[in-house]
Amino acid sequence: MVKRWSRDDVLRYCEQQWGAVEDYPFGDGVAVYKVGGKMFALVNLDGPDGFVNLKCDPDLALELRDRLDAVRPGYHADKRHWNTIDLDVPLDPDDLREMIDHSYELVVAGLTKKARAALQLDDAP
Repeated sequence: MVKRWSRDDVLRYCEQQWGAVEDYPFGDGVAVYKVGGKMFALVNLDGPDGFVNLKCDPDLALELRDRLDAVRPGYHADKRHWNTIDLDVPLDPDDLREMIDHSYELVVAGLTKKARAALQLDDAP
C-alpha cells in the first residue's frame, strides 16, 4: 500500500520552499503559500484530510489526472493550469513532492528578474 502524506506534511513541505510565505487571503480555512507574491499552493484546512491545489503545466496536468487517482482538475481554480490533489487518496509521497516542487518552480520562473533578486532566489540551494 502506498503511504499518503498528511495535510501537516504538505504544510511543512510548502513552508520549507525558498522564499515561501504563508498567507490566509481567503480566510482561516485555506493556507496559501506564495513566493514573490504569487501563489504556488493552496491547502484546504477544512475537513479531516483536505486537499491541496497546485499550479501545473497544462500538458502535465492532463497526464497526472489520467495517471493518478488523487489528482483532479483544480477546485475553484483555472482547471487548465491548476490541479487539486486529494490527500485522502493514496499517493506516493515522491509524486506529491514533485508536484509541489513543479508548482513552485513554475511560479518562480514567472517572476521578474527584480522579484527573483529581491528574494535572492538565484542563490537558493
